[in-house]
Amino acid sequence: MSMNTQGRPTRMAENIAPDNLATGGYADTISGSRGLDQAEPLIFERGGMDRCGVDLPEPKGLKTRLGGLERKDAIGLPGLAEPETMRHYVRLSRKNYAIDLGLYPLGSCTMKHNPRLNEKVARMPGFADVHPLQPASTVQGAYQVMGELAHWLMTLTNMPAVALSPKAGAHGEFCGMMAIRAKLDADGQTGRRRILVPESAHGTNPATAVQCGFTVDEIPADKTGRVDMEAFKAKLGEDVAGIMLTNPNTCGLFERDIREIADSIHEAGGYFYCDGANFNAIVGRVRPGDLGVDAMHINLHKTFSTPHGGGGPGSGPTVLSEALAPFAPVPYVVATEKDGWDLVEHMDEAEGTPFGRMAAFHGQMGMFTRALTYMMSHGSDGLKQVAEDAVLNANYIQARLSHVMTVAFEGTCMHEALFDDRFLKDTGVTTLDFAKAMIDEGYHPMTMYFPLVVHGAMLIEPTETESMSGLDRFIEVLDALATAAKAGDTGRFLAAPVHAPTKRLDETRAARQPVLRWTPSADAAE
Repeated sequence: MSMNTQGRPTRMAENIAPDNLATGGYADTISGSRGLDQAEPLIFERGGMDRCGVDLPEPKGLKTRLGGLERKDAIGLPGLAEPETMRHYVRLSRKNYAIDLGLYPLGSCTMKHNPRLNEKVARMPGFADVHPLQPASTVQGAYQVMGELAHWLMTLTNMPAVALSPKAGAHGEFCGMMAIRAKLDADGQTGRRRILVPESAHGTNPATAVQCGFTVDEIPADKTGRVDMEAFKAKLGEDVAGIMLTNPNTCGLFERDIREIADSIHEAGGYFYCDGANFNAIVGRVRPGDLGVDAMHINLHKTFSTPHGGGGPGSGPTVLSEALAPFAPVPYVVATEKDGWDLVEHMDEAEGTPFGRMAAFHGQMGMFTRALTYMMSHGSDGLKQVAEDAVLNANYIQARLSHVMTVAFEGTCMHEALFDDRFLKDTGVTTLDFAKAMIDEGYHPMTMYFPLVVHGAMLIEPTETESMSGLDRFIEVLDALATAAKAGDTGRFLAAPVHAPTKRLDETRAARQPVLRWTPSADAAE
C-alpha cells in the first residue's frame, strides 16, 4: 500500500497558543487543576520513595529462605497511601474517552455500545471460572456455547466451517490466508504466490499476505471509490493466489461488482478472501458465502458487541468455504451422539488436513459468551435491523453535513460517511486542526487521513447504537466548526485542543524521541 505523504503540521502553532498554555499546563489555577478536572502528576511524582503505603511486620526467617538473594538496594517504586493510589488511577481514568461517555465516531472501527446483559452472562461462574485444561466432561456447557456460536456464524455467512481460535481480526486474516496457502500447496499450486489487494482494503490485509509468504499487488480504486475492474482483470494470471478485499470497503461503499470479482478470481485459479471487519453493515442482510467468498474473518467486537480495544482479549473467528474447510485449524468443537460435545485437539484426529494450530487453546471464552448473548437477544430479525440502522445513521450524517462539508464520493454510503478536506481549502485549517477542535467540543475525533485514496479524509462511523438526538448534537457541532473554518476563525483550530487535559503535542518529536521512562529531576535527586 502507498504511504500518505501529505504534509501537515504536527504541533500547535506557537503564535496562536495562549500564554497560560505555552507552559504545558493550567497557569490560571494554583493547583494546576481546572474545575473538577484534577491535574494528576506521574505516580512517581505523587508518591515518595522513602515511604510505604502499608505497614507489614518483618517476616521471620526471610533471609534463610532467600539464601542470600535478598534485595540490597531501594526498589525505586513510589509509596502511596491506599486512598492516594485509588485516586491516582480514578483521575487517570477520567481523562480517557469511552463509548460509555459519548459518541465514538471512529470510521472503520465500529465503536458500538456493549449491552450490559452480555457482561452479566460472561461473568456467570459456569463461564467465568472455566479453565482450558479441565476434563471435557466438566465443560460441556462451554463447548455447547462454542458450538452454538459456530452455528450462528456459519448460518449468518452461509459458510460450512468456522475456526473459533483466532484471537483477533488480524489473527483471523492470518487464519484465512493460511488456509488458502494450504489449499494451493495441496493442489500443487506452489507457484501461486501473488495476492491482489485493492487500495480500499483494510491496512492489515497486505501485511497479513506478506506474513503468509505472498507478495502483494495493489489494485487502484476507480472514481467511485470501488475496485477498478479493468485494472483488476489486467492483473489476473497464473501466479495469482487470490484477492483480499474489504466489503463494504473502507470508503464506506459496497463493492457493486463483488460477484464478478469472485467469479473472475475463481476462474483464474485463485481464492477470495473477504475482510469481514465491516460485517456490521450487512449482517442479516447479505451472506458472504452467497457472494463467492472463500474465507472471511469476523471481528466479534465490531459486529457482535464484545469489548473493543484496551489490550484485552479479542476474538476473530474465520469462516471458510467448502474448498477451504478441510484445512481449518484445530482445535474445534464437535457434537457427539453419546457424550454430548467434544473438542478435536489433534490434527491426526481431525477430518481433513488442518494447516495447524492458531493458539494454545480454543480461543476466548468470555468473547464467545458475550457474542452469543448478543445474537440470541437480538434474534435474526434484530441483527438485520442492526445493519439497517447502522447504514441509516451513516447516511443521516452524510446528508445533514453535505451542505457544509465535502462528501468524498457521490451517492449513498453504507455504514460510514467519508468526507475529504476540499471544504477547508484556503482556510488555513487542516483535517488535523479540525479534529483537534472536536476534542474541545467534547467529541473524540473521527478517523483521519484514512483511507489513503482520499485527500484529508475524515471517516465517520456512528454505528446503530446512537440515538437521533445524539447524532443531531454531533452534527450541529461539525456544522458549526466547518462554518467557523470557512469564516476565517482559525484561532479555535490552530490552538486546539485548549480544554483537554493534555494539549497538542509535537507529534513528530513524540514519535521519534518518545519519553518512556521516568527519571527523577536534579532537585529530587539532591
